[in-house]
Amino acid sequence: MFRPAFALQRLTVAVLLGASLLAPAVAQLPTLGDGSEMTSAAERRLGEKIARELYRDLDYIDDPVLVEYVQGIWQPLLDAARKRGELTAELDERFAWQVLLGKDRIVNAFALPGGWLGLQLGLINVTSTRDEIASVLAHELSHVTQRHIARLVSQEKRQAPWVLGAMILGALAASRSPDAANAMMAGGQALAIQNQLNFSRDMEREADRIGLGVLTQAGYEPQGFVTMFDKLQQASRLNDNGAYPYLRTHPMTTERMADMQGRLQLAPRAAAPTPSVALEHALMTARSRVLSSTGVDALRAALGEASGLQAGWPKARRAGALYAAALAASRLRDPGNAASLAQRLTTEVQGDAAAMRHARLLVAEIALAAGQESRAASLLDGAGSSRAEVLLWSQARVGSGGAHEVAQRLQTWVASQPRDAMAWQLLSSAYGTQGQQLRAVRADAEARVAQLDYAAALDRLKAAQDLARRGGAAGDYIEASIIDTRTRQVESLLREQSLER
Repeated sequence: MFRPAFALQRLTVAVLLGASLLAPAVAQLPTLGDGSEMTSAAERRLGEKIARELYRDLDYIDDPVLVEYVQGIWQPLLDAARKRGELTAELDERFAWQVLLGKDRIVNAFALPGGWLGLQLGLINVTSTRDEIASVLAHELSHVTQRHIARLVSQEKRQAPWVLGAMILGALAASRSPDAANAMMAGGQALAIQNQLNFSRDMEREADRIGLGVLTQAGYEPQGFVTMFDKLQQASRLNDNGAYPYLRTHPMTTERMADMQGRLQLAPRAAAPTPSVALEHALMTARSRVLSSTGVDALRAALGEASGLQAGWPKARRAGALYAAALAASRLRDPGNAASLAQRLTTEVQGDAAAMRHARLLVAEIALAAGQESRAASLLDGAGSSRAEVLLWSQARVGSGGAHEVAQRLQTWVASQPRDAMAWQLLSSAYGTQGQQLRAVRADAEARVAQLDYAAALDRLKAAQDLARRGGAAGDYIEASIIDTRTRQVESLLREQSLER
């Protein structure tokens, strides 16, 4: 059995955007009269089946800084969809509405059943503004709110949802294991299922139109659709080697391109982003480029760009080059050079609050990587509401004798963010450092639940029960009771998961 690749070169719900810039964004009822026979609960379960595999994939990345930045773009879109009525109360409650990042350099994004979205770092790498990322997410969000995936499943009633899930995972594997994916899709039945995965032109136009309305309602510039469309067109030509034609799910037609060009003529010109927003985005795209780098040569190239810095370059470009070089030097285990470059970055962005914060986070990250936990912790605000700061601070304080303090902070954090797997893992580490093994094992189990791996979670919860029975709870009867309750709950989730197979 092969692992599904997070690198979605040409998957189902990829992100070619034919934005309908002039048509009014009239909301479509997502669940009433949409022709779907698949319930929202069934769609959620199908999405979780696929998301479980994505969490296990080596390309999945939970970088606190970058995830926080993307979440800051994503949340206003969700709020806008609620205000416009595209996101109903039922879907809002049932679906995950989570964006997962993949570190592949392919320029792509995708939506999955149940409100799961994926965003490749390769797409972030080519963006010039946050509006372009927002346009991609708005388009994919609209595929989900309009129940496009459920409607496609309903077109072929004979195909069970679990078969569709297996087919999607096969498509995910194509870029990593072409032979295995080819064999999986060679049969007529597989090709028939693949046909059901392809969004129709009407669905694409609907996602474009409604996505544009969501984008503008959220306060982003509609020109983000326009510029991103051009970049995706260029990327599709570069990425397409002619293989696996049945995986090309968003074919560009002459009609669609002509329609887009006609609308661009009358589209309002976008306002230039504020210098602060442009500078922050430059730093985050620089981070994305480094994190998606697969080898030493790419990291050295980032260092080379900083060494050739030109005074005439725009400020955002200079800052981005310094940020990328500092992070690259840290990953190359050159802390002295990394710290020097980060100091130059701090000087470069002086006076811009958002950019200064990211420079400070980078300095702390470099110190942490160099084993300077106390210095890293001193630069971070563990009591704040920023996920990036809380998690980086927790890593630093656990390593510098503050495990008890970390446990208290993270207990509060996971109470409001129960699906934060990284926070649970850090909490487990904090408990383990204090010798509270029962709590450490339970926190580790909760991290598995957060990533939908109920079998692994149950294994850890049963280990915790055994530990409690042997007296390892040290009188922590409340924790032992919580573990018993969570064991029964996870057993129920696992039975439900098993019925889907």
